[in-house]
Amino acid sequence: MSRRPSIVIVGAGPRGTGFLERLAANVPELYGDHPLDVHLVDPHPPGPGRIWRTEQSPLLWMNSQAEDVTMFTDETVDLAGPVRPGPTLAEWAGIAGNSFPTRPQQGAYLRWVYERARAALPASVTVHEHRTSALRVGGARAGRQRVWLDGEAEPLVADLVVLTVGHLDARPDTEQRALAGFAARHGLVHLPPDFTADADLDALPAGEPVLVRGFGLAFVDLMVLLTEGRGGHYEGEGDTLVYVPSGKEPVLYVGSRRGVPYHSKIGYVLDGERPPLPRFFGPEQTDALLRRDGPVDFRREVWPLIDKELGWAHYHRLFSTHPERTTLAWSDFERAYEDAPPRGAEIAAVIAAAVPDPADRLDLDALDHPLDGLRYDSAEALQQGLRDYIDEDVTRRHDPAYSPDAAVFAGLLSVYGQLLRLGKHLDSDPWWHGFFSYLASGPPGPRLHRLLALSRAGVVRFLGPGVTVENDEEHGLFRASSPALPGEWTEARALVEARIPDPTLELSGSPLLRGLYEEGVRTTTAGLLVVDPVDGRLLERDGRPHPRRFALGPHTTARTGSAFTRPRTGGVAFGQNDVTARAALTFLRDRDHRLPVPLSA
Repeated sequence: MSRRPSIVIVGAGPRGTGFLERLAANVPELYGDHPLDVHLVDPHPPGPGRIWRTEQSPLLWMNSQAEDVTMFTDETVDLAGPVRPGPTLAEWAGIAGNSFPTRPQQGAYLRWVYERARAALPASVTVHEHRTSALRVGGARAGRQRVWLDGEAEPLVADLVVLTVGHLDARPDTEQRALAGFAARHGLVHLPPDFTADADLDALPAGEPVLVRGFGLAFVDLMVLLTEGRGGHYEGEGDTLVYVPSGKEPVLYVGSRRGVPYHSKIGYVLDGERPPLPRFFGPEQTDALLRRDGPVDFRREVWPLIDKELGWAHYHRLFSTHPERTTLAWSDFERAYEDAPPRGAEIAAVIAAAVPDPADRLDLDALDHPLDGLRYDSAEALQQGLRDYIDEDVTRRHDPAYSPDAAVFAGLLSVYGQLLRLGKHLDSDPWWHGFFSYLASGPPGPRLHRLLALSRAGVVRFLGPGVTVENDEEHGLFRASSPALPGEWTEARALVEARIPDPTLELSGSPLLRGLYEEGVRTTTAGLLVVDPVDGRLLERDGRPHPRRFALGPHTTARTGSAFTRPRTGGVAFGQNDVTARAALTFLRDRDHRLPVPLSA
């Protein structure tokens, strides 16, 4: 008896939806009207998935402007399959392009994209939705695969499995287990790393101090839900913005390694001449790294090239738009900059001679450690110092006079494209991903204006950089301190880790991934799945691509560094989806023939 070919897609959020869109686009050419079952496995709604589900507070925003979000291909994307254009979020929702949409709005857009992709499939393709979690993938390497689902006795049987699971939970590490045990012994509140919208914030009582470790986007969500989400509101605007509390808010004492929030989103369009990228970290440099034997060392071999590339973007923009702030002709500076080795005294001297104002120079180390060495005489002096820093940052990021900052952002996007070329040869560096997010994925300016208003109202208190948290067994309290305020401690009965869990090999919260690790899939030390850059197939420990398993998204070495694609920017994720969809359809079409060996095998 004949059987219907089938694909199981584990994860039906934005990446799974994007893969389905490319599957539908390529079916006519590569698969025709042959029968096919597509199984979508996700406990959350297809399209928005967990993070963008529509059943969450509309107080939570996207971190991108509506005009910068699209789920559709255009002619700038490198595709073998057909371009299928569609509206941006702004066009679809009929909202201002420069607005920051709510997450439920984005979830509705994603649901519509999913329905459109599903409708584009021919009648011979049947989509099955499974609102549950995948627990394990098994099956012989050359045979059909089996996917066991939570709550189901029999597994799904599939010719191919595509993992598009997005961000994942993690089990507590040693430190978090110790903090949880301490909290349980003393009747305290400890919220471990989690997606803020899913955390039990009702456990944080009104008026009580809460230690918050983490100053990125998870903190911004926490801040919103514990202030406006509890009935507070703002009056006025800009520098005169005032927060009017409801009386239900806790007092948030926030600190982190840097001690400052992520840099504000840039509030202007980069016009005029753009830096010609890539220059010092492009295909020529990545090809040279790929020709070497062994893995590529990020800090020693890649980071110096990134540093020089971002400097190139910065100074090209400075010289082209603000020549009055430089002392050399561009051609002379370009030649000297090109000849100087990265991250050394020689290139520093070239820059100092050509750019007299230190504020116009790019110093990535200083950006990464903005408060290093600073000491304050009192907690109130620290509050004012941090308010001044945040205000200056927001002002600068909305002032075109500092447009080299926007050029560096363009450089960061270019860098991520080259890192994808290195793929399986580069072991991921968690510091780099955090640094990228700190510079390029900060909150909208209005969020930081509200943070300043909360600080002035005393609802948010800054702890400073290098924050450490200790358990005070004698008094049954959490204690936090910072070297910026020597000898001072802040005590609280609640501690929140304001960050999403880090992916780790040993502590993955996904039984599916743990099973793959145990079976022998190749991973980075950080627990990312290593995939073949040719078509997204999972690599096994011996380096061979698995013929029937693919993976796309942030849990892989092919992660793109941004959640969504801006229109007309090449859409790397779209290209990845297209290549994988075409590889899957070609495999299914030719499944009775010998499987071609991938180029990278």
